[in-house]
This record gives sequence, C-alpha cells and structure tokens, in this order.
Amino acid sequence: MNANPAVHALVSKDEWLAARRLLLAREKELTAQRDLVNAERRRLPWLPVDKAYVFDGPKGPESLADLFEGRSQLIVYHFMFGPDWKEGCPSCSFLSDHIDGALAHLAARDITLAVVSRAPLAQLAAFKQRMGWRFKWVSSFGSDFNHDHHVSFTPEELAGGKVNYNYRMEDAAGMEELHGVSVFARDGQGHVFHTYSSYARGADLLVGAYNYMDLTPRGRGEDGLPFPMAWVRHHDKYGAAGPMAQACCHAEAGAA
Repeated sequence: MNANPAVHALVSKDEWLAARRLLLAREKELTAQRDLVNAERRRLPWLPVDKAYVFDGPKGPESLADLFEGRSQLIVYHFMFGPDWKEGCPSCSFLSDHIDGALAHLAARDITLAVVSRAPLAQLAAFKQRMGWRFKWVSSFGSDFNHDHHVSFTPEELAGGKVNYNYRMEDAAGMEELHGVSVFARDGQGHVFHTYSSYARGADLLVGAYNYMDLTPRGRGEDGLPFPMAWVRHHDKYGAAGPMAQACCHAEAGAA
C-alpha cells in the first residue's frame, strides 16, 4: 500500500514548481466551472410536492414538512437500508460518517439534513447506535417516498431488467435499493417544493474522505477492484477478519 517514488519523475525544485503551477491553472479552471454549475443548480425550477408523505421518526409520525424542523431548506440523504436487511449499506455508511460534524453549520445556514431509509425505525435506531451517529434518521417504510424519488424498486420493476435511476433507464442488477440525495424548499405558507436530486457519483461531494484521498499520490486506489467501493467497510469492521463491503452500492458507484 506504500506510495512508490519509482513510478514518478524525480525533478529539481524549479521543475516541480513549474509542473505544480501548470496543475494549479487546471485546478482554478475546475473551481470556476464548479461555481458555474452550482449557480445553474440554484436556478433550477421547483416542483411542488403534492403527495402527503409520512415518515416514522423518533417522536412518532412526521410529514415531509416536519422534517424541515422550522427551517426553509431540507437535504435528504437516501440511505440504502431495505426492510429485511440486517445492517445498512457499507458505502452509504461511509458517506454518513461525514454528516454529524456538518449539522451545526448547516443549521446556521437555514438547512436541515435528514436521512431516510425504508427499513423499520427500530432497525435504523439499532444500527445508528452501533455506528455512533447523531443525525436524524427516519423510516419511509410503507410510504411511496423512496419509489417516487427513484431509489427503491418494486419486484415488478426489477423483473424488467432496467429501472429509472439517475434520470435514465439503468441495468437494475437486482438492486432493490440505490442511493441518492434530494433537496427540498419550503415557503412562508408551508408549501414544499422538490428542487434537486442527484444519484450515483453525484454524491461524491458529500464524502470528505474521498476528497482527502484525491490529494494523495495513490488517490482512491480503486483501480482493479471488483467495483470502486469494494474496499469500504463499516467503520467498526476495519481490521476485522471477513469479506470487504458487500456489493450493495457497486451498481452505481462508478457511474457518472
């Protein structure tokens, strides 16, 4: 796993600085392009949410409007945890390890973040305690919420071989659950609007550990793996004997 200097050119300090300045120019181009794309995202039209979704939360039934907790913006992470699963998806858990530290900062900017899965609340609560997470996690079991946002699929959909995921028909690969992130807004009259959803690698930005890895010579080190996140385990399983992360997220992990 060690970085190997033999595969990189060894140069003088002046040559290194010249190469670094060329890369810096590319990085600045990427930053400017990202700012433009972020601005386009903010200008997207809004879709009124007319369906009355009900979630099972720690304090009882909650509507989608309730999840805002008095704020005007809501981010929902669609965590892959099916009703009959024994534990949550390792790759979704990898992402969720980054949530708690951001919550106070998001709240200061009028944003609430909640996690939603189809598993019953008792299963979510037990896994949440095991992982040591504090964020709000509610169950959409019995609701159309996951299906309407194209992250859960019926047996009939799976039997067709392809499902509507990431705004196109994708090979289902037998995956009843996939991941994503959805954003909602609420106006002064309490009306809720769907403003954005992203899937597959669109959630990469939420994984801080990946951004750290991308700074290193080895990067993510995922070339040659069965699927990009094959190395990921629940954070309490690193160093333990046994297989690597189950392939619960691999169908979308490498897609754009």
